[in-house]
Amino acid sequence: MNKNDFDEFQKQLQKMFGGGLKGQNPMGFQSAGTPQEKPESEAEVSEPEEDSFEKIRTFDLKPKDIRDELNKYVIKQDEAKKVLSVAVCDHYNHVRRCLEGNDKLGDEYAKQNIIVLGPTGVGKTYLLKCIARLIGVPFVKADATKFSETGYIGKDVEDMVRDLAKAADGNVELAEYGIVYIDEIDKLANSGEGRGGKDVNGRGVQINLLKLMEESDVSLKSQNDMMGQMEFMMNMAGDKGAKKKNSINTRHILFIVSGAFSNLAERIQRRLSGPQIGFMAEKTSDEELSSYLKKVETSDLVDYGFEPEFVGRLPVRVACESLNAQDLEAVLCNSKGSILSQYGEDFAGYDISFDMTKLALSAIAEKAFKEKTGARGLMTALEGVFRNFKFELPSTSIKSFKVDEKTVSDPDETLKNLLESNKYLEQEELIKEIEAYAKSFSDDHGVELEFSDDAVSLLTELSEKNNKSISSICSEKFKDYPYGLKLIAEKGNIKKFTISKDAVIDPDKELSNWVVKGFQTPES
Repeated sequence: MNKNDFDEFQKQLQKMFGGGLKGQNPMGFQSAGTPQEKPESEAEVSEPEEDSFEKIRTFDLKPKDIRDELNKYVIKQDEAKKVLSVAVCDHYNHVRRCLEGNDKLGDEYAKQNIIVLGPTGVGKTYLLKCIARLIGVPFVKADATKFSETGYIGKDVEDMVRDLAKAADGNVELAEYGIVYIDEIDKLANSGEGRGGKDVNGRGVQINLLKLMEESDVSLKSQNDMMGQMEFMMNMAGDKGAKKKNSINTRHILFIVSGAFSNLAERIQRRLSGPQIGFMAEKTSDEELSSYLKKVETSDLVDYGFEPEFVGRLPVRVACESLNAQDLEAVLCNSKGSILSQYGEDFAGYDISFDMTKLALSAIAEKAFKEKTGARGLMTALEGVFRNFKFELPSTSIKSFKVDEKTVSDPDETLKNLLESNKYLEQEELIKEIEAYAKSFSDDHGVELEFSDDAVSLLTELSEKNNKSISSICSEKFKDYPYGLKLIAEKGNIKKFTISKDAVIDPDKELSNWVVKGFQTPES
């Protein structure tokens, strides 16, 4: 099959698979070094800056530089920030020296792959995203539960490495210095408590990860990607010039894994304190339990269900602390990019702002803490407070509101009172507009207008419905009244007219009735 035949075959496949493949190769294939909009796997990727490679070549960050940057975004986790900062600096200082030409360094250097333990929502992922962004390297986040041993059911672990190339916009050389982050690694444990026996697939994935975490060449073409393999053969047959790099070496890729490791803290507690039975056993708080993760040993991880060789590839271990209500309040108030600022931006899109009291912040943090999902609980708590506000307020004239402790405890009642208060204020403003129009009419034409209650109600309703001012509605409806009423006034010596609901509904008919009656009135 020559190149033209191959191109025609691609076109036929595109027709078979439908228009969704327009503009891309069938089956999601991507050539080596060719950018693609989305990675083949379900991994989350972060693209580096254009000068990222130069930043790696000239890496000069100190551990405290990284720690200080992390402090802007993540609350607490001081020990985790310290450990991660040191490990990352050691790794990229080594990379820099290798790029300077000392190839022997690679043979004698034990890569500092990292395992991060800690409950959900404490900032594990956010820490690593911030580090990758600061250094300027490609970053891929994947979920361990998406992978299978063979790659036929689920994803192949090598897909993560391929995704680094895509995150690097096809720059394979840059991808070889990226960061791969695998979350929920604890789900690969094959004999953890409550897991219902051996998980053969989890063990197989661990074994497949071993070679990646040290050094391996990963082909840019997945063995399950038929179109990729075919194009690879065509390129090999037809490209007589300089060949593109078709694999990624993982020697300098930093692997970081993390998980909540449920029940592991209790195991470590039993190991350190011995079993407690009966009334002597005391309930341990979540905060106390998470502190036991700091004392994790290789034997604990092996007993939990990991292969010893797999644990050995993760020499750097760090445990994140659980977050209490005070910590969550600090996340709201002090964290750069806090979820609270996101809600502020949501309202700002409608030119609405809100002020939140200190007690309200504390109440939000308490509600979030009860969710037991760490900082993720903040969005749940805030959404419960603001959901109906975001639905109702954009359609009103309200441009600011206050969030206090009562708003957090009963948002619907607070919103109801806010809307009623605003409606009353709007009515007052509209009545003032009507009075201003009547005064202006009297000053200009020497005729006094008085609006009945039902006329006021109808005018305010029309103002709200049509989004027009009272002045514009009155000027439009009563455009013929200056001459007509002045004529009637002069004929019948009438100086005051009452504008009723009927006059608002059909002003011309009401004016005609007045004219007829006015000229029937005998002169005094």
